Amino acid sequence: MREILVFSGTSCPALTGKICENIGLSPARADLSQFANGETSVQILVSVRDKDVFVVQSGSPTTNDTIMELLIMIHACKGGSANKVTAVLPYFPYSRQSKKKSHRGAITARMLANLLHVAGVNHVITVDLHASQMQGFFRCPVDNLHAEPLLARWIRLNVPNWKEAVVVSKNAGGTKRVTSLADALKLNFGLITTDRKRATDMSASMIMNHLDGWDNPPAYLSGFRHSRAISEDRDSDGNGSARSSRFMSESQGSPMRASVPPPPRTNSLTRSPYARDFTASQSQTSPIEESKDEEETSDAPVYNDERAQEVTHVRLVQGHVVPDDFQSPAMSDGGADGSQSCQGGDDDPMTMSHASSSFAVEPHGVGSSGEAGESSDEEEEKLRDPKIEHMITLVGNVKDRSVLIVDDMIDKAGSWIAAAETVVKRGKAKKVYCMATHGVFGADSLEQMQACDCIDQIIVTNSFPIPDARAQNASKLVILDLSYLLGEAIRRNHYGESISPLFQHMAD
Repeated sequence: MREILVFSGTSCPALTGKICENIGLSPARADLSQFANGETSVQILVSVRDKDVFVVQSGSPTTNDTIMELLIMIHACKGGSANKVTAVLPYFPYSRQSKKKSHRGAITARMLANLLHVAGVNHVITVDLHASQMQGFFRCPVDNLHAEPLLARWIRLNVPNWKEAVVVSKNAGGTKRVTSLADALKLNFGLITTDRKRATDMSASMIMNHLDGWDNPPAYLSGFRHSRAISEDRDSDGNGSARSSRFMSESQGSPMRASVPPPPRTNSLTRSPYARDFTASQSQTSPIEESKDEEETSDAPVYNDERAQEVTHVRLVQGHVVPDDFQSPAMSDGGADGSQSCQGGDDDPMTMSHASSSFAVEPHGVGSSGEAGESSDEEEEKLRDPKIEHMITLVGNVKDRSVLIVDDMIDKAGSWIAAAETVVKRGKAKKVYCMATHGVFGADSLEQMQACDCIDQIIVTNSFPIPDARAQNASKLVILDLSYLLGEAIRRNHYGESISPLFQHMAD
Protein backbone atom coordinates (compact mmCIF):
# COMPACT_ATOMS: atom_id res chain seq x y z
CA MET A 1 0.00 0.00 0.00
CA ARG A 2 1.56 3.24 -1.17
CA GLU A 3 1.13 6.73 0.25
CA ILE A 4 0.13 5.38 3.66
CA LEU A 5 1.95 5.48 7.00
CA VAL A 6 0.93 3.76 10.25
CA PHE A 7 2.43 5.12 13.47
CA SER A 8 2.24 3.37 16.82
CA GLY A 9 1.90 4.98 20.21
CA THR A 10 3.50 3.58 23.34
CA SER A 11 0.26 1.99 24.57
CA CYS A 12 -0.14 -0.79 21.99
CA PRO A 13 2.99 -1.50 19.88
CA ALA A 14 2.15 -5.21 19.65
CA LEU A 15 -1.33 -4.56 18.23
CA THR A 16 0.08 -2.02 15.75
CA GLY A 17 2.67 -4.56 14.57
CA LYS A 18 -0.07 -7.12 13.86
CA ILE A 19 -2.15 -4.51 12.01
CA CYS A 20 0.79 -3.59 9.78
CA GLU A 21 1.54 -7.26 9.14
CA ASN A 22 -2.03 -7.86 7.97
CA ILE A 23 -1.95 -4.98 5.48
CA GLY A 24 1.63 -5.62 4.32
CA LEU A 25 3.38 -2.62 5.90
CA SER A 26 5.99 -1.86 8.53
CA PRO A 27 5.25 0.62 11.36
CA ALA A 28 6.51 4.10 10.52
CA ARG A 29 9.43 5.34 12.61
CA ALA A 30 8.91 7.92 15.33
CA ASP A 31 10.83 8.81 18.47
CA LEU A 32 8.57 8.91 21.54
CA SER A 33 10.15 9.89 24.85
CA GLN A 34 9.70 11.97 27.97
CA PHE A 35 11.80 14.71 29.50
CA ALA A 36 13.03 14.52 33.07
CA ASN A 37 10.06 16.61 34.26
CA GLY A 38 7.53 14.23 32.62
CA GLU A 39 6.80 16.24 29.47
CA THR A 40 6.13 14.19 26.33
CA SER A 41 8.46 14.54 23.37
CA VAL A 42 7.55 13.35 19.84
CA GLN A 43 9.71 13.40 16.71
CA ILE A 44 8.49 12.00 13.39
CA LEU A 45 11.48 10.37 11.64
CA VAL A 46 9.95 9.91 8.15
CA SER A 47 8.39 12.28 5.64
CA VAL A 48 4.60 12.54 5.93
CA ARG A 49 4.04 15.12 3.16
CA ASP A 50 0.86 14.32 1.19
CA LYS A 51 0.64 10.92 2.93
CA ASP A 52 -2.37 9.21 4.47
CA VAL A 53 -1.33 8.89 8.14
CA PHE A 54 -2.87 6.56 10.73
CA VAL A 55 -1.89 6.90 14.41
CA VAL A 56 -2.76 3.84 16.53
CA GLN A 57 -3.09 4.65 20.23
CA SER A 58 -5.37 2.99 22.79
CA GLY A 59 -6.15 3.57 26.43
CA SER A 60 -3.65 2.28 28.97
CA PRO A 61 -2.97 2.31 32.72
CA THR A 62 -1.26 5.69 32.10
CA THR A 63 -4.23 7.14 30.22
CA ASN A 64 -3.36 10.82 30.49
CA ASP A 65 0.16 10.30 29.16
CA THR A 66 -1.08 8.30 26.17
CA ILE A 67 -3.72 10.92 25.35
CA MET A 68 -1.14 13.71 25.37
CA GLU A 69 1.19 11.62 23.24
CA LEU A 70 -1.58 11.02 20.69
CA LEU A 71 -2.43 14.71 20.46
CA ILE A 72 1.21 15.67 19.93
CA MET A 73 1.69 12.99 17.24
CA ILE A 74 -1.41 14.18 15.36
CA HIS A 75 -0.26 17.80 15.55
CA ALA A 76 3.26 16.87 14.40
CA CYS A 77 1.93 14.98 11.37
CA LYS A 78 -0.43 17.80 10.52
CA GLY A 79 2.43 20.27 10.76
CA GLY A 80 4.47 18.02 8.44
CA SER A 81 1.89 18.55 5.65
CA ALA A 82 0.16 15.18 5.92
CA ASN A 83 -2.74 14.84 3.51
CA LYS A 84 -5.03 13.19 6.09
CA VAL A 85 -4.55 12.14 9.73
CA THR A 86 -6.71 9.35 11.18
CA ALA A 87 -6.69 8.46 14.87
CA VAL A 88 -7.18 4.71 15.47
CA LEU A 89 -8.42 4.24 19.05
CA PRO A 90 -9.31 0.60 19.78
CA TYR A 91 -10.40 1.69 23.27
CA PHE A 92 -11.55 5.30 23.51
CA PRO A 93 -10.38 6.81 26.84
CA TYR A 94 -12.90 8.53 29.10
CA SER A 95 -15.77 6.94 27.17
CA ARG A 96 -17.69 6.31 30.41
CA GLN A 97 -17.80 10.04 31.11
CA SER A 98 -20.12 10.85 28.24
CA LYS A 99 -22.79 12.59 30.32
CA LYS A 100 -23.14 14.58 33.52
CA LYS A 101 -23.61 12.43 36.60
CA SER A 102 -23.82 15.28 39.11
CA HIS A 103 -24.74 18.94 39.19
CA ARG A 104 -21.15 20.10 38.66
CA GLY A 105 -19.89 17.13 36.66
CA ALA A 106 -17.94 17.32 33.41
CA ILE A 107 -18.59 15.63 30.06
CA THR A 108 -14.98 14.58 29.66
CA ALA A 109 -15.51 12.48 26.54
CA ARG A 110 -16.74 15.55 24.65
CA MET A 111 -13.75 17.54 25.85
CA LEU A 112 -11.42 14.85 24.49
CA ALA A 113 -13.22 14.95 21.14
CA ASN A 114 -12.67 18.71 21.02
CA LEU A 115 -8.98 18.24 21.81
CA LEU A 116 -8.61 15.82 18.90
CA HIS A 117 -10.24 18.34 16.58
CA VAL A 118 -7.91 21.11 17.74
CA ALA A 119 -4.90 18.82 17.23
CA GLY A 120 -5.94 18.38 13.59
CA VAL A 121 -7.49 14.92 13.28
CA ASN A 122 -9.54 14.27 10.13
CA HIS A 123 -11.03 10.87 10.93
CA VAL A 124 -11.51 8.60 13.96
CA ILE A 125 -11.69 4.79 14.01
CA THR A 126 -12.68 3.12 17.28
CA VAL A 127 -14.29 -0.07 18.58
CA ASP A 128 -17.46 -0.36 20.70
CA LEU A 129 -17.91 3.06 22.23
CA HIS A 130 -19.49 2.95 25.66
CA ALA A 131 -22.36 5.02 24.26
CA SER A 132 -22.87 5.23 20.51
CA GLN A 133 -24.24 8.77 20.88
CA MET A 134 -20.67 9.90 21.55
CA GLN A 135 -20.14 10.05 17.78
CA GLY A 136 -22.01 13.35 17.90
CA PHE A 137 -19.21 14.88 19.99
CA PHE A 138 -16.82 14.87 17.02
CA ARG A 139 -16.57 17.36 14.18
CA CYS A 140 -15.11 14.70 11.87
CA PRO A 141 -16.37 11.29 10.62
CA VAL A 142 -16.26 8.44 13.16
CA ASP A 143 -16.20 4.71 12.35
CA ASN A 144 -17.47 2.90 15.44
CA LEU A 145 -16.61 -0.73 14.69
CA HIS A 146 -18.13 -3.65 16.59
CA ALA A 147 -16.45 -6.71 18.06
CA GLU A 148 -19.77 -8.58 18.12
CA PRO A 149 -19.04 -10.65 14.96
CA LEU A 150 -15.74 -11.72 16.50
CA LEU A 151 -17.39 -12.73 19.79
CA ALA A 152 -20.21 -14.54 17.98
CA ARG A 153 -17.75 -16.56 15.93
CA TRP A 154 -15.85 -17.58 19.08
CA ILE A 155 -19.12 -18.69 20.68
CA ARG A 156 -20.04 -20.87 17.72
CA LEU A 157 -16.62 -22.53 17.68
CA ASN A 158 -15.87 -22.93 21.41
CA VAL A 159 -19.07 -23.09 23.48
CA PRO A 160 -20.48 -26.66 23.70
CA ASN A 161 -24.14 -26.85 22.70
CA TRP A 162 -24.13 -23.09 22.10
CA LYS A 163 -27.59 -23.12 20.50
CA GLU A 164 -29.08 -23.78 23.95
CA ALA A 165 -27.09 -20.99 25.63
CA VAL A 166 -28.62 -17.83 27.11
CA VAL A 167 -27.14 -14.35 26.67
CA VAL A 168 -27.50 -12.34 29.91
CA SER A 169 -27.01 -8.65 30.62
CA LYS A 170 -25.69 -7.89 34.11
CA ASN A 171 -27.41 -4.49 34.18
CA ALA A 172 -30.28 -2.74 32.47
CA GLY A 173 -27.97 -0.43 30.53
CA GLY A 174 -26.49 -3.29 28.50
CA THR A 175 -29.80 -4.71 27.29
CA LYS A 176 -29.45 -3.37 23.74
CA ARG A 177 -25.98 -4.90 23.36
CA VAL A 178 -27.16 -8.27 24.69
CA THR A 179 -30.27 -8.44 22.53
CA SER A 180 -28.19 -7.64 19.44
CA LEU A 181 -25.89 -10.61 20.09
CA ALA A 182 -28.84 -12.85 20.97
CA ASP A 183 -30.62 -11.95 17.73
CA ALA A 184 -27.48 -12.60 15.68
CA LEU A 185 -27.09 -16.09 17.18
CA LYS A 186 -30.86 -16.70 17.54
CA LEU A 187 -30.54 -17.32 21.27
CA ASN A 188 -32.66 -16.52 24.29
CA PHE A 189 -31.58 -13.65 26.50
CA GLY A 190 -31.97 -12.71 30.14
CA LEU A 191 -31.54 -9.68 32.37
CA ILE A 192 -30.07 -9.07 35.82
CA THR A 193 -30.90 -5.96 37.81
CA THR A 194 -29.43 -4.91 41.16
CA ASP A 195 -31.29 -2.69 43.63
CA ARG A 196 -30.89 -1.72 47.23
CA LYS A 197 -33.20 -3.68 49.46
CA ARG A 198 -36.03 -1.68 51.02
CA ALA A 199 -38.01 -2.32 54.16
CA THR A 200 -40.36 -5.22 53.50
CA ASP A 201 -43.26 -4.40 55.85
CA MET A 202 -44.48 -1.03 54.59
CA SER A 203 -44.76 -0.12 50.96
CA ALA A 204 -47.03 -2.77 49.46
CA SER A 205 -49.52 -2.88 52.34
CA MET A 206 -49.82 0.91 52.56
CA ILE A 207 -49.98 2.04 48.97
CA MET A 208 -51.84 -0.87 47.36
CA ASN A 209 -54.06 -1.98 50.27
CA HIS A 210 -57.17 -0.53 48.66
CA LEU A 211 -56.74 -3.00 45.78
CA ASP A 212 -56.47 -6.10 47.98
CA GLY A 213 -58.67 -8.86 46.59
CA TRP A 214 -59.05 -7.53 43.07
CA ASP A 215 -57.55 -10.77 41.72
CA ASN A 216 -60.08 -12.86 43.71
CA PRO A 217 -63.47 -11.91 42.21
CA PRO A 218 -65.78 -13.98 44.50
CA ALA A 219 -64.26 -12.60 47.69
CA TYR A 220 -64.05 -9.14 46.23
CA LEU A 221 -67.70 -9.12 45.11
CA SER A 222 -68.82 -10.44 48.48
CA GLY A 223 -66.97 -7.59 50.09
CA PHE A 224 -68.73 -5.17 47.75
CA ARG A 225 -72.13 -6.61 48.70
CA HIS A 226 -71.28 -6.25 52.39
CA SER A 227 -70.20 -2.66 51.85
CA ARG A 228 -73.33 -1.98 49.81
CA ALA A 229 -75.50 -3.33 52.59
CA ILE A 230 -73.88 -0.96 55.07
CA SER A 231 -74.43 1.91 52.65
CA GLU A 232 -78.11 1.03 52.24
CA ASP A 233 -78.55 0.90 56.02
CA ARG A 234 -76.94 4.31 56.25
CA ASP A 235 -79.33 5.67 53.61
CA SER A 236 -82.31 4.17 55.41
CA ASP A 237 -81.31 5.68 58.77
CA GLY A 238 -80.69 9.07 57.26
CA ASN A 239 -78.29 10.14 59.97
CA GLY A 240 -75.33 7.94 59.04
CA SER A 241 -75.47 5.84 62.22
CA ALA A 242 -74.07 2.81 60.37
CA ARG A 243 -71.31 4.78 58.72
CA SER A 244 -68.46 2.64 57.39
CA SER A 245 -64.95 3.70 58.39
CA ARG A 246 -61.58 2.68 57.00
CA PHE A 247 -60.12 2.74 60.52
CA MET A 248 -61.29 1.10 63.73
CA SER A 249 -60.16 1.61 67.27
CA GLU A 250 -58.24 -1.02 69.18
CA SER A 251 -58.73 -1.77 72.85
CA GLN A 252 -55.81 0.51 73.62
CA GLY A 253 -57.33 3.37 71.65
CA SER A 254 -54.92 3.51 68.73
CA PRO A 255 -56.51 3.51 65.28
CA MET A 256 -56.13 0.51 62.99
CA ARG A 257 -57.20 -0.25 59.43
CA ALA A 258 -60.55 -1.95 59.05
CA SER A 259 -60.78 -5.13 57.02
CA VAL A 260 -63.84 -3.93 55.08
CA PRO A 261 -62.87 -3.10 51.48
CA PRO A 262 -63.93 0.24 50.00
CA PRO A 263 -67.14 0.44 47.98
CA PRO A 264 -66.88 0.24 44.20
CA ARG A 265 -66.56 3.45 42.24
CA THR A 266 -69.72 4.41 40.35
CA ASN A 267 -70.52 7.02 37.74
CA SER A 268 -73.21 8.73 39.84
CA LEU A 269 -72.80 10.17 43.30
CA THR A 270 -76.32 9.30 44.51
CA ARG A 271 -78.39 6.22 44.03
CA SER A 272 -81.17 6.62 41.49
CA PRO A 273 -84.68 6.04 42.87
CA TYR A 274 -85.60 4.32 39.60
CA ALA A 275 -82.91 1.65 39.92
CA ARG A 276 -84.39 -1.82 40.36
CA ASP A 277 -83.01 -4.19 42.98
CA PHE A 278 -81.34 -7.37 41.79
CA THR A 279 -83.61 -10.28 42.80
CA ALA A 280 -83.05 -13.98 42.88
CA SER A 281 -85.65 -14.56 40.14
CA GLN A 282 -83.61 -12.51 37.70
CA SER A 283 -80.52 -14.60 38.39
CA GLN A 284 -82.17 -17.83 37.27
CA THR A 285 -81.01 -19.03 33.85
CA SER A 286 -82.32 -21.66 31.49
CA PRO A 287 -80.59 -25.07 31.08
CA ILE A 288 -79.53 -24.08 27.54
CA GLU A 289 -77.76 -20.96 28.81
CA GLU A 290 -76.07 -22.99 31.56
CA SER A 291 -74.72 -25.49 28.99
CA LYS A 292 -73.37 -22.64 26.88
CA ASP A 293 -71.62 -21.19 29.91
CA GLU A 294 -70.05 -24.58 30.66
CA GLU A 295 -68.76 -24.88 27.07
CA GLU A 296 -67.25 -21.38 27.18
CA THR A 297 -65.60 -22.18 30.51
CA SER A 298 -64.10 -25.42 29.19
CA ASP A 299 -62.67 -23.63 26.14
CA ALA A 300 -61.09 -20.85 28.20
CA PRO A 301 -57.26 -20.90 28.35
CA VAL A 302 -55.66 -22.26 31.46
CA TYR A 303 -53.24 -19.86 33.16
CA ASN A 304 -50.25 -21.06 35.11
CA ASP A 305 -47.19 -19.58 36.81
CA GLU A 306 -44.65 -20.72 34.21
CA ARG A 307 -43.67 -17.16 33.39
CA ALA A 308 -43.41 -16.21 37.05
CA GLN A 309 -40.97 -19.04 37.68
CA GLU A 310 -38.50 -17.37 35.27
CA VAL A 311 -38.05 -14.46 37.69
CA THR A 312 -35.60 -15.18 40.53
CA HIS A 313 -34.89 -12.86 43.44
CA VAL A 314 -31.54 -13.18 45.19
CA ARG A 315 -30.09 -11.44 48.23
CA LEU A 316 -26.63 -9.93 47.90
CA VAL A 317 -24.43 -8.98 50.86
CA GLN A 318 -20.86 -7.69 50.41
CA GLY A 319 -20.94 -8.61 46.73
CA HIS A 320 -21.87 -12.28 47.23
CA VAL A 321 -25.10 -14.25 47.09
CA VAL A 322 -26.42 -15.28 50.52
CA PRO A 323 -29.26 -17.62 51.62
CA ASP A 324 -32.71 -16.25 52.23
CA ASP A 325 -32.42 -16.80 56.00
CA PHE A 326 -29.15 -14.88 56.25
CA GLN A 327 -29.22 -12.19 58.96
CA SER A 328 -28.70 -8.91 57.17
CA PRO A 329 -26.80 -6.21 59.09
CA ALA A 330 -28.64 -3.56 57.10
CA MET A 331 -32.03 -4.72 58.39
CA SER A 332 -30.87 -5.26 61.97
CA ASP A 333 -29.74 -1.65 62.44
CA GLY A 334 -32.68 -0.03 60.70
CA GLY A 335 -31.15 0.16 57.20
CA ALA A 336 -28.11 2.01 56.04
CA ASP A 337 -29.66 3.33 52.84
CA GLY A 338 -32.38 5.43 54.37
CA SER A 339 -35.03 2.71 54.64
CA GLN A 340 -36.59 2.21 58.06
CA SER A 341 -37.74 -0.80 59.94
CA CYS A 342 -41.49 -0.89 60.53
CA GLN A 343 -42.04 -3.86 62.80
CA GLY A 344 -45.29 -3.76 64.62
CA GLY A 345 -46.57 -0.61 62.95
CA ASP A 346 -48.14 -1.79 59.71
CA ASP A 347 -51.52 -0.22 60.32
CA ASP A 348 -50.43 2.82 62.27
CA PRO A 349 -51.68 5.96 60.46
CA MET A 350 -48.51 7.82 61.46
CA THR A 351 -46.44 5.07 59.88
CA MET A 352 -48.64 5.18 56.79
CA SER A 353 -48.19 8.93 56.41
CA HIS A 354 -44.43 8.39 56.55
CA ALA A 355 -44.46 5.83 53.71
CA SER A 356 -43.44 8.26 51.02
CA SER A 357 -40.27 9.19 52.91
CA SER A 358 -39.10 5.60 53.41
CA PHE A 359 -37.60 5.39 49.94
CA ALA A 360 -34.08 6.75 49.51
CA VAL A 361 -33.80 9.00 46.48
CA GLU A 362 -31.05 7.95 44.09
CA PRO A 363 -28.93 10.93 43.01
CA HIS A 364 -28.57 11.73 39.33
CA GLY A 365 -27.63 14.62 37.14
CA VAL A 366 -29.78 17.73 37.28
CA GLY A 367 -32.15 17.88 34.33
CA SER A 368 -31.60 14.22 33.45
CA SER A 369 -33.96 11.29 33.72
CA GLY A 370 -31.77 9.35 36.10
CA GLU A 371 -30.38 7.07 33.44
CA ALA A 372 -26.80 8.20 34.04
CA GLY A 373 -25.48 5.17 35.81
CA GLU A 374 -22.90 5.17 38.52
CA SER A 375 -19.27 4.60 37.72
CA SER A 376 -17.79 1.17 38.26
CA ASP A 377 -15.81 2.41 41.27
CA GLU A 378 -18.96 3.73 42.98
CA GLU A 379 -20.87 0.57 42.12
CA GLU A 380 -18.05 -1.59 43.49
CA GLU A 381 -17.91 0.32 46.78
CA LYS A 382 -21.65 -0.06 47.33
CA LEU A 383 -21.60 -3.77 46.51
CA ARG A 384 -18.79 -4.32 49.04
CA ASP A 385 -20.39 -2.20 51.77
CA PRO A 386 -21.39 -4.62 54.60
CA LYS A 387 -24.10 -2.23 55.82
CA ILE A 388 -26.01 -2.20 52.54
CA GLU A 389 -27.95 -5.21 51.31
CA HIS A 390 -28.86 -5.49 47.64
CA MET A 391 -31.55 -7.44 45.88
CA ILE A 392 -30.67 -9.06 42.54
CA THR A 393 -33.45 -9.99 40.13
CA LEU A 394 -32.76 -12.54 37.41
CA VAL A 395 -35.27 -12.57 34.55
CA GLY A 396 -35.00 -15.61 32.32
CA ASN A 397 -34.59 -19.37 32.51
CA VAL A 398 -30.92 -20.46 32.65
CA LYS A 399 -31.30 -23.88 34.27
CA ASP A 400 -28.89 -26.49 32.85
CA ARG A 401 -27.70 -24.08 30.16
CA SER A 402 -24.54 -22.17 29.37
CA VAL A 403 -24.76 -18.48 30.23
CA LEU A 404 -22.98 -15.73 28.29
CA ILE A 405 -22.71 -12.57 30.41
CA VAL A 406 -21.92 -9.75 27.97
CA ASP A 407 -20.89 -6.11 28.43
CA ASP A 408 -18.68 -3.61 26.63
CA MET A 409 -15.83 -3.67 29.19
CA ILE A 410 -14.55 -5.42 32.31
CA ASP A 411 -13.11 -2.96 34.81
CA LYS A 412 -14.18 -4.01 38.32
CA ALA A 413 -15.00 -7.60 39.21
CA GLY A 414 -17.80 -7.07 41.75
CA SER A 415 -20.82 -6.96 39.42
CA TRP A 416 -19.45 -9.79 37.25
CA ILE A 417 -18.95 -12.10 40.22
CA ALA A 418 -22.37 -11.25 41.63
CA ALA A 419 -24.03 -12.00 38.27
CA ALA A 420 -22.11 -15.28 37.89
CA GLU A 421 -23.07 -16.44 41.40
CA THR A 422 -26.70 -15.55 40.74
CA VAL A 423 -27.05 -17.60 37.56
CA VAL A 424 -25.10 -20.58 38.99
CA LYS A 425 -26.27 -20.81 42.61
CA ARG A 426 -29.90 -19.79 42.06
CA GLY A 427 -30.44 -20.12 38.34
CA LYS A 428 -28.69 -23.55 38.23
CA ALA A 429 -26.70 -22.62 35.11
CA LYS A 430 -24.16 -25.13 33.80
CA LYS A 431 -21.32 -22.83 32.70
CA VAL A 432 -20.66 -19.09 32.77
CA TYR A 433 -18.70 -17.15 30.14
CA CYS A 434 -17.89 -13.49 30.89
CA MET A 435 -17.47 -11.67 27.58
CA ALA A 436 -16.50 -8.05 26.85
CA THR A 437 -14.76 -6.05 24.15
CA HIS A 438 -12.37 -4.13 26.41
CA GLY A 439 -10.47 -5.92 29.15
CA VAL A 440 -9.51 -2.95 31.34
CA PHE A 441 -9.15 -5.09 34.52
CA GLY A 442 -8.58 -2.36 37.08
CA ALA A 443 -6.72 -3.18 40.32
CA ASP A 444 -6.88 -6.96 40.97
CA SER A 445 -10.19 -7.60 39.18
CA LEU A 446 -8.68 -10.20 36.84
CA GLU A 447 -7.31 -12.17 39.78
CA GLN A 448 -10.67 -11.99 41.57
CA MET A 449 -12.53 -13.32 38.53
CA GLN A 450 -9.89 -16.03 38.11
CA ALA A 451 -10.50 -17.15 41.71
CA CYS A 452 -14.31 -17.20 41.34
CA ASP A 453 -15.57 -20.79 41.06
CA CYS A 454 -18.74 -19.71 39.24
CA ILE A 455 -16.85 -18.24 36.26
CA ASP A 456 -15.53 -20.72 33.70
CA GLN A 457 -13.94 -18.42 31.09
CA ILE A 458 -13.23 -14.71 30.54
CA ILE A 459 -13.22 -13.54 26.92
CA VAL A 460 -11.93 -10.10 25.89
CA THR A 461 -10.12 -8.55 22.92
CA ASN A 462 -6.67 -6.96 22.76
CA SER A 463 -8.09 -3.43 22.44
CA PHE A 464 -6.67 -2.60 25.88
CA PRO A 465 -3.08 -3.71 26.63
CA ILE A 466 -2.80 -6.53 29.20
CA PRO A 467 0.69 -7.35 30.53
CA ASP A 468 1.95 -10.74 29.35
CA ALA A 469 2.82 -11.91 32.86
CA ARG A 470 -0.64 -11.08 34.13
CA ALA A 471 -2.36 -12.79 31.19
CA GLN A 472 -0.29 -15.96 31.58
CA ASN A 473 -1.27 -16.30 35.24
CA ALA A 474 -5.00 -16.23 34.35
CA SER A 475 -5.85 -19.62 32.90
CA LYS A 476 -9.48 -18.60 32.32
CA LEU A 477 -8.55 -15.59 30.18
CA VAL A 478 -9.03 -15.73 26.40
CA ILE A 479 -7.83 -12.77 24.30
CA LEU A 480 -9.26 -12.30 20.79
CA ASP A 481 -7.28 -10.43 18.14
CA LEU A 482 -8.66 -7.20 16.65
CA SER A 483 -5.77 -6.65 14.22
CA TYR A 484 -7.63 -8.02 11.19
CA LEU A 485 -10.70 -5.85 11.88
CA LEU A 486 -8.66 -2.67 12.36
CA GLY A 487 -6.29 -3.45 9.46
CA GLU A 488 -9.20 -3.97 7.08
CA ALA A 489 -10.80 -0.73 8.33
CA ILE A 490 -7.55 1.14 7.60
CA ARG A 491 -7.28 -0.39 4.12
CA ARG A 492 -10.90 0.39 3.21
CA ASN A 493 -10.60 3.90 4.60
CA HIS A 494 -7.47 4.57 2.54
CA TYR A 495 -9.02 3.37 -0.74
CA GLY A 496 -12.43 4.95 -0.07
CA GLU A 497 -14.28 1.63 0.17
CA SER A 498 -17.35 0.94 2.26
CA ILE A 499 -16.80 -0.47 5.75
CA SER A 500 -20.30 -1.99 5.97
CA PRO A 501 -18.97 -5.56 5.44
CA LEU A 502 -17.02 -5.21 8.70
CA PHE A 503 -20.29 -5.16 10.64
CA GLN A 504 -21.47 -8.46 9.14
CA HIS A 505 -20.96 -11.74 10.96
CA MET A 506 -18.15 -13.90 9.63
CA ALA A 507 -18.72 -17.45 8.42
CA ASP A 508 -17.20 -20.34 10.31
